[in-house]
Amino acid sequence: MADSKAVPVFGTRRNARGPALAIVAALLATASLGIGSTAVHAQVLLQFPQRPPPAPYVPDPSRPQDQMLLQATEVQYDYSNRRVSAVGNVQIYHKGSTLEADRVTYDENTKRLHAEGNVRLTEPDGNVTYGQTMNLADDFRDGFVDSLRLETFDRTRMAATRADRSNDNFSVFHSGVYTACEPCKENPEKPPLWQVSAARIIHDQGERMIYFENARLEFFGRPIAYLPYLSAPDPTVKRKSGFLIPVASYRETNGVGLEVPYYWALSPNYDFTFTPRVMSRQGALLQGEYRQRFEHGQITVRGAGIYQLDRNAFSPNEPGHRFWRGSIEGAGKFELNEKWTWGFDGMLLSDRAFFYDYGLRQFQDNYDPFRAGLTEGISQIYLAGRGDRSYFDMRALHYFGFTTADVQDQLPVVHPVLDYNYIFKDPVFGGQLGYNINLTSLSRNSVSFDPISQTARLTGACAPTSADPAQKTPDNCVMRGIPGSYTRLTAEAHWKRSFTDPIGQVFTPFFSVRGDVAAFNIHADAGVSNFLQPGNYTETRLMPTAGVEYRYPFVNVQSWGTQTIEPIAQIIVRPNEQRIGRFPNEDAQSLIFDDSNLFDIDKFSGYDRMEGGGRANVGVQYTMQFNQGGFVNAMVGQSYHLFGTNSFAAGDIANTGLGSGLDKSRSDYVARLSYQPDQTYTFSTRYRFDEETFTVRRFEAEARANFDRWSFSALYGHYDAQPEIGFLTKRQGILGRTQVRLDANWIASAGARYDLDDRKFDQLHFGLGYIDDCFIIGLNYISNYAYSNVTRIDHRVMLQVNLRTLGGTQYSQTLGGLGGL
Repeated sequence: MADSKAVPVFGTRRNARGPALAIVAALLATASLGIGSTAVHAQVLLQFPQRPPPAPYVPDPSRPQDQMLLQATEVQYDYSNRRVSAVGNVQIYHKGSTLEADRVTYDENTKRLHAEGNVRLTEPDGNVTYGQTMNLADDFRDGFVDSLRLETFDRTRMAATRADRSNDNFSVFHSGVYTACEPCKENPEKPPLWQVSAARIIHDQGERMIYFENARLEFFGRPIAYLPYLSAPDPTVKRKSGFLIPVASYRETNGVGLEVPYYWALSPNYDFTFTPRVMSRQGALLQGEYRQRFEHGQITVRGAGIYQLDRNAFSPNEPGHRFWRGSIEGAGKFELNEKWTWGFDGMLLSDRAFFYDYGLRQFQDNYDPFRAGLTEGISQIYLAGRGDRSYFDMRALHYFGFTTADVQDQLPVVHPVLDYNYIFKDPVFGGQLGYNINLTSLSRNSVSFDPISQTARLTGACAPTSADPAQKTPDNCVMRGIPGSYTRLTAEAHWKRSFTDPIGQVFTPFFSVRGDVAAFNIHADAGVSNFLQPGNYTETRLMPTAGVEYRYPFVNVQSWGTQTIEPIAQIIVRPNEQRIGRFPNEDAQSLIFDDSNLFDIDKFSGYDRMEGGGRANVGVQYTMQFNQGGFVNAMVGQSYHLFGTNSFAAGDIANTGLGSGLDKSRSDYVARLSYQPDQTYTFSTRYRFDEETFTVRRFEAEARANFDRWSFSALYGHYDAQPEIGFLTKRQGILGRTQVRLDANWIASAGARYDLDDRKFDQLHFGLGYIDDCFIIGLNYISNYAYSNVTRIDHRVMLQVNLRTLGGTQYSQTLGGLGGL
């Protein structure tokens, strides 16, 4: 089945009433004045708790289904009138339904039951009906109820002066009210937070729809909107055709707009949502989304397009200065069997700013206020498989850049990248043997440079607009991507085995051998020859590695817990890295030396670089474990280059390794200190100290606290300048987040990122929300960077309103931005 996220709020049973639906939708949409585009930020939205569905009714095979079981204090027989009366604590069970009352009379002539006094009817689907009197057919299908009160399995409630039920499909509630709110415990007669009252409420169980005639939407018993006609799916419905909540919008470039989605449940396994948005300045934006589920997979196709009436709303240097704009997206995922999956994602856009200008995809995906937002689109096709001791992944990728810094010809097309890992089940020479294979093939139309000097940054010497090869040198630039094509095949076999001697020392010898073969076709763009040899050629290299790791944990047991001191040492022997600077570095440009990779055999993050030369890694780890569950953990260590060429001191086209702390014979010191006294508090710090001066080169401190009613996290980071790779100045900042449950219903949240160098907040988030069993309202303010047209701060206010079972909506208003940041 297609998933259930697109549940319509307003159904369509009679075409003649269609216009009234839009009127009703507009009335609900006026709940907000600061209305904007269809922004849905998953991390800041409130959600109702999920309720499990009722257990399905299972007939008792030991009893014929047409039998009725009766229990009562007294049973009276009127043979002349053919009536049977049950009096006192009456309980009648029939086909999964239970009828309870003070008195029940059954008339054999009419075959009807008449129940009086505290009547309660519980049906197999979990619905419970209360009334003072209830007249039903003997199969409980048809009848009427006076002074009715109905509770469904989903905790929705209806009450009426009288209700009629016929054909086991239609229930009509006269002078009825409907709500999804729990009654007040102290005063059950008090009106709920919201309810819909109507002259008639019709529940069509065949269509699984609820219709309201001459209805009013009331809050705290006071009407706020008159609804001539309203319909909604009943609580059992997951998918139903109909209009969704409309959304009004305003943006200076687009004008005032109204968006009214319509959802078609075309089949149990596919559906379509059509979403036209009419804007006063730009005209009609048409959007559509088709979704289909198969037995072993699913697909989604989404498209949007507009002919802009006023392209001059965007300046001539902006991507939006055109008439036709649009996008087509597709995604699919299919399970070939329990181990293999293939899928695809595709995207085609008229321009990079389309999503941002009309508030489309970046507001439909998961969104974190403290991330940069949607900066790129990825089209890919992939095949992945996982075995008991193996993993396979192959995919081809195309990137589409959305930011002002992106030059499309500089972005690679990956065709493809393949990874395969396998570990043999049976030991080999008593140890674990495995192998890895990686194939990477990519192409790029033009070279990509980044400046690494202040002069180059100010003069634009490394920019695509500069064609002077004398300026694009290793002193001014690093090469982020090569022009042309590059294909590399890597195969590596690895083995390791651990030995523990009688006194607890652990020795782990390891061995690996890796080979690479690569083919290049490098174009002679301006400046390329200063970094790599242009032309068509191949390169090969081989790297055998042998070493041993030593650990000796000392454990001390006390009445309050245990202490462990563990010295760790590694000796690695291997030849020099071959072809340094002749292999392009496309996948190993990120290198951060800290405690997490001190004991990695190869500290480069990808395959294009490989660590060579002899090296020793040493450190000591201390752990104090408390019996109550808390702990203290500390580690300090250093890496030593023993012989041969230090790979981290030999820069490649991206200068990876330079300034990392590993580019000298004695590396910088790395350390970690963590403390968790209990499950409430967590403190952790990471350090990198200069080997000679003990100057802090890298420092992170993080604190977290989680209580019953509030949570808090804060992260401070200090990162030294690394001009060799483009970070010309030090960077430091603080990121903090908190969430507080003010009471049982109110939640407040806040977050900020503060740039200590520029002394300003560059990202902010404030939120306040109310949630109970039937109603949600949330208001959020978020400021963040927007990169699509010009780099600027995007200020946004979002409002969320949701009436459980009737539906809800989210509104977003852009307040404006500051340009040129």
